[in-house]
This record gives sequence, structure tokens and C-alpha cells, in this order.
Amino acid sequence: MGFQKNVSPPVAEVEQNWPQITTIFIGALAGLSNGLLFSWPSPFLVKIAQDKVNYNISEEEGAYFSIIQPISMMIACPIFAILADHFGRKVALLLIVVPQLFSWLLAGFAKSVYVFYAARFLSGLSDGCLFVTLPMYIGEVANPTVRGTWGNLLPISYYIGEFLINVIGSKFDTRVTTYICLPLPILYLILFSLMPESPYYYIMKGKEEEAIKSLKFLKRMKNVDSIYKQLKFDVERQLSERGTWVDMIKIKSNRKGLIAGMFLRLSQQLSGFTVFLTFTQLIFQKSGGNVSHEVSSILYLGSSLILNLIGVFLIVPFFNRLTCFVTSNSASGVILFLMSAYIYIDDNTSVDLSSFKWMPLTFMILYQVFTSFGLSLIPTLMLSELYSTSIKSKAMVILSITFGLGIFVASTIFYQMNIHLGFYSPFLFFSACCCVSAILSYYVIPETRGKTLEEIQQMLKKN
Repeated sequence: MGFQKNVSPPVAEVEQNWPQITTIFIGALAGLSNGLLFSWPSPFLVKIAQDKVNYNISEEEGAYFSIIQPISMMIACPIFAILADHFGRKVALLLIVVPQLFSWLLAGFAKSVYVFYAARFLSGLSDGCLFVTLPMYIGEVANPTVRGTWGNLLPISYYIGEFLINVIGSKFDTRVTTYICLPLPILYLILFSLMPESPYYYIMKGKEEEAIKSLKFLKRMKNVDSIYKQLKFDVERQLSERGTWVDMIKIKSNRKGLIAGMFLRLSQQLSGFTVFLTFTQLIFQKSGGNVSHEVSSILYLGSSLILNLIGVFLIVPFFNRLTCFVTSNSASGVILFLMSAYIYIDDNTSVDLSSFKWMPLTFMILYQVFTSFGLSLIPTLMLSELYSTSIKSKAMVILSITFGLGIFVASTIFYQMNIHLGFYSPFLFFSACCCVSAILSYYVIPETRGKTLEEIQQMLKKN
């Protein structure tokens, strides 16, 4: 009688998250480079306007540095959406390097204001690519757990860039800054070329083998048949729904997702969030704090970076999206009202505020505390969650144009209200917008935390 050999059942493979995190991390390098470019006016607007030896550019001419960028961003959005659908998300994201490189080169060697305008235009093109394509890519390569936490690397990388450009710009001129920052797009180009294409895109194009290969890379599993079948079913069901521009309005789930996305982006911009990042040093220079505008901007953006990291890892993954966004809006509105009141009293009354010169920096850092877990993160995070495959690229175009339009409107309002009504007035306006957004959020924003993309679509259809 022989001994029967015990055979253990095969051990089920466990999906690995780190390849997805690595892919998102490398993709976020594009966000880092764009953050450097986006906040470039913060240190250099003041420097260039004051330097009459090398430049003959007024502060008013320099104010257009922040207005041109969102205009070109809106132009770029449909172009990169078409590229992402026809040639792949990865190809579109690699093309971002072209406007980044030329923007740095023009900014580094410009003497004329029009060359600076060209650099800002190219910077906007790279933002158009980033905000159309990267949220789409992240939503398609990451599972809900990874997406819920690491999906926020895009805004975080942007904030790191905004912080670093103020540090670099406070020490170096435009040319040296270009030399320092130029290698980053090249590094991104090399590393991201090694990353996989979205399996969603491959399924859309009927490329089964490539989709399975991409899933194996992202999951680090040898057998992804069941995952592939479910993903294929989800994508084909979503693609079976018509995806025309008209269907974005006619179909209930599309319409609700679009309204929520546009509301999130406009709320973010009309809170003053992006304006404060591009006019940081000008704000501290005009508010008259007892710390220099260079140091204040570094402290402000440094606190933004630290607080957003806390928000990403310790707050947003554990609380509902809606709760975070409403709380963020409400508290930010109060802080901006107090900032407006301080500036009004300081500029328009005889009250001695010499003992309270610490207030502008304090108020602005408190503003960062409350935006760090809502206004700064939730809009970008939810862009990758709200839309079915059939209309995703079109939705990203509309939302990125909304984003650019919001930046343009908010920047124009900030500058024009400052000139015609006083420096306190834009802060009061942004405060009112925050309060209105906090109320409307309950009626517009769906809760998406912990749900797959397919579950979110089914929820939007039912509610």
C-alpha cells in the first residue's frame, strides 16, 4: 500500500498595489514640472517688474502672465483629449514634455514681455494635457483603494512644484532657474515611457493581449483572466451607451457627473485657491506683514505642501468626499472674510494694526489648513471617478476648459477688484463664493469614496 502524496491547493494570487502606485508616482512628475511652471509668476512677476535694468516690463503687463496660461490651457484641452482617445493616454502624457521644455527655454532667455507671454502660453498647453489626460489615466490604472489615496499625488506634486519655484526663484534669476528645472521633464519622459498604457484604452481598441499584459504589470499577477473579463464587460457596457456630446446632457448619469465636476472645479477656483498660488509674493507684499514677501511665500507654500500631505494620507481616505469638501469651503470662507476685514481696516481706517502684522501670514496659512483636505484635493480626485468610458475624454475636455476658465475669471477678478475697489475686495468676494459653494455642495456632489468606477456609474443612474 503506497503513501498518498498530500497536494496543497494552489494559493490564490493577491493583487499588488505597488506597481499602480509607482505608475501614478512617475505620472505625477509631470504634475511637479507643471506646478513649477504654473507658479513661476509668483517669484518672477515681482522681480521682473522691479528690474528696470534687464527688463522694461510693468506690473500691469506682468499680471497677464497668470491670465494667458489658462487661455492656452482651454485651447489645448480638446486637442489632447482627441490624442488620448486615438493614440492612447500614455502617448498623450508623453507629449506634455514638448511644451514644458520650450516654456522653460523661453522663460529662461526672454527679455521682451511677448517672449514671456509665449512661455506662459506653452505652460498652459502642458496644463491642458495634464488635466485632461492624467486623471483619466489614474482612474483607469488604479483600483479604488489605490485611487482613493495615491490618486491625490497629482495635486500634491503640483503643490511641491509651486513651493519649490518660490524657493528657487527667491535665490536665482530666470536663466539659472531654467537650468535647474529643465532636467525634470526629461527625467519624466524617460521614466514614463517605461510605464504601461491603460488597460481600458486597450480594451476600447480591441487589443486583448496588450490589455492582459498591462493588467499583469499593474496587478503583478500571472493570471488576470477574471479581472480582464470583468473589466472588459464593464468597458463594453459603458461603451454601448452612446457617447456623443449631446448624450452628456441627455443621459442622467452623464449629466449628473458633468454638473458635479464643473461645480467642483468652479468652486475651487472661485475660492481664490489658484489665484493665491500664482500671486503669492504680490499678496504678501501688498498686505504689509512683518515678514518679507519672499519668506512669507515660502512659509505659505511650505505649509500648503505639508498640510496637503496630511490631507492625502490621514484625512481624505477616511472621511466622505462631501464632508471634506463642505467643511473645507465653510472654514475657508470664514478665514477669507477675516483676511478681508484686516486689510480693509489697515488700508482704510486710522486704527493702528502695527501689533498685528503677523495676521496676513497667519490667515493665509489657516486658509491652507482648511483647503488641504477639501478644496485642494477633492476636485482633482473626483475627476477620475465620475465618468463612464464612453464619455470620459469629452468630460475631461469640458472640465479642463472649466478649470482654465475658472482660473482666468478668478485671476481677472482678483486683479481688477484690487485696482478698482481695494485690496480687501477680492478676499471678500472669494469668501462669499466659499459660503455659497458649501451650501450647494449638498445638492450637487455624489459620494464616491470606496466605490469602483462601475459602481459609481450605477449610483449616478439610480439617484
